[in-house]
Amino acid sequence: MEDNKKDPQLNIELDQEIAEGTYSNLAIINHSVSEFIVDFINIMPGVPKAKVKSRIILTPQHAKRLSKALADNIRKFEQAHGEIKDYEQPPIPMNFGGTTGEA
Repeated sequence: MEDNKKDPQLNIELDQEIAEGTYSNLAIINHSVSEFIVDFINIMPGVPKAKVKSRIILTPQHAKRLSKALADNIRKFEQAHGEIKDYEQPPIPMNFGGTTGEA
């Protein structure tokens, strides 16, 4: 007996504002027993203050899947374009004004 069931398709909607994206050159990752919190920040040279531009909260399982997906995509990118150089940068002193970034 042949199974004729197809996997249901997920319709993903991407509105214009989200499609434009948000640039980030720093990510800060924290975790608890039940979640990973990734804050994406855009820091500018010579500017002593930066705001969190986006915060993503993941379950530990989704964080692990994201880690694997990133590693796989980096491997594919490097196969096509060569090794990504990881330039050492001096540590950035961080001072969060509060848990949600308020001063």
